[in-house]
Amino acid sequence: MRLFLAGFVSLCLVSPAEAGTLVVQPVAVPEWKAVYGRVEARDSLAARARVGGTLVSLDVSEGDPVKAGQRIAVVRDDKIDFQISALDAQLKALGAQLQNAEAELARGQTLVDKGVSTSQRLDQLRTQVEVFRGQIAAAEAQRQVVVQQGAEGDVLAPADGKVLTVPVTRGSVVMAGETVVTLGGGGFFLRLSIPERHAALLEQGASLAVEATGGTLEGRLAKLYPQIEGGRVTADVEVPNLPTDFVDARLLVRVPVGTRQAISVPADAITSRSGIDTLRVVSDSGEADRTVVLGERHDGQVEILSGLAAGDTVVLP
Repeated sequence: MRLFLAGFVSLCLVSPAEAGTLVVQPVAVPEWKAVYGRVEARDSLAARARVGGTLVSLDVSEGDPVKAGQRIAVVRDDKIDFQISALDAQLKALGAQLQNAEAELARGQTLVDKGVSTSQRLDQLRTQVEVFRGQIAAAEAQRQVVVQQGAEGDVLAPADGKVLTVPVTRGSVVMAGETVVTLGGGGFFLRLSIPERHAALLEQGASLAVEATGGTLEGRLAKLYPQIEGGRVTADVEVPNLPTDFVDARLLVRVPVGTRQAISVPADAITSRSGIDTLRVVSDSGEADRTVVLGERHDGQVEILSGLAAGDTVVLP
């Protein structure tokens, strides 16, 4: 995995001096700063109660995954059942009145046909029938509204994500618009807070090394925020396969904040005896072992912190 940019792969420039030797030269490599990043959800969403009432069911807890539209809780208002019962009784009464009005209209039509009654009376009976039909339609529409209010007692997940917090418990009385569950959705990322003195050295798109459980991951500096708060710059890092078991968990991140000169040699040129690392170096007086202090290793190269200077000739195995 490429963790230290392409520079560390060629941490030094080597020049062949003769068969089996090389002349080392320093090159510029990234300077890394270790900071802690916090695992955060890209979107923080609140699943809210649409009606007020008692929370009679709570189907999720912290850490549960949810899908958009999934029912996660139920809020019930007992007054809705009473309102529906009242409207049903009203509809029953209106239906009986409509039947009576239709019967009166039929008798009136018969009397008009026989010349016993007037057309004016027949029109009054027709109007009475239409009035009752209109009242029934209005009561049915009102009943549908109340039934829909009862259905809105289902609290639905607004998006795919993970349950972060559940601030209420079963049996609680909640108001319309009150948060029942907080979700984290839209994926997860690392948020960094870096001292502002390094702001000019940060570059969007740069590769970062993230120390996670089970190994080192490679991330990308996805966004730099222009607002500096408390002397620190905020940055977001995208990391494939980022561990999301714990939101707000802190992970160690290495951020490139500059460059420095470094020398490295092939790892197989190092000899270790009794805990001391040495290199075979060619000088005017011939070959001799030289004690060195080693730094980071990567792709078969070892950085030499001390004991080797630019222009030295190293014997290769």
